[in-house]
Amino acid sequence: MTEHSRFESGRRVHPDVAHQRTTGSLLSEAMNHVSNLVRKEVDLARAEISSNIKTAVAGIVMLVIAAVLAIVGLNVLAAAATAAVAEGFDIDAGWAALIVGGGILLICLILAAIGASRLKATNLAPTRTVENVKRDAHAVKEAV
Repeated sequence: MTEHSRFESGRRVHPDVAHQRTTGSLLSEAMNHVSNLVRKEVDLARAEISSNIKTAVAGIVMLVIAAVLAIVGLNVLAAAATAAVAEGFDIDAGWAALIVGGGILLICLILAAIGASRLKATNLAPTRTVENVKRDAHAVKEAV
């Protein structure tokens, strides 16, 4: 027996044989790595979706603010602006009200468009996770 030999279960085993791993253990290790990778990708997807939900909430808040501003603007500014336009341009109060109301509605439409753009599905999709999964799948294909 040489000093490089080992005993396993009472038998002498050559060092090269002692360090070899079985196919089953390699497959088990590979499955563990794949399982961990999938788990991490799911965690990333959750974090990304959570971030996207925050963006959606911000968009909804902007829409609510736009609605509140529209109501307040129509009630308070409309009367004062209508009087100012009617006097300043020497026109009938009805025409002045249409001009002022149109301006206020234009501002509301701009705010609503900004809020709605933040709610688009493309802004809410977990794009980083999708790219990571594609990259991981490509790496696994190359490894096999």
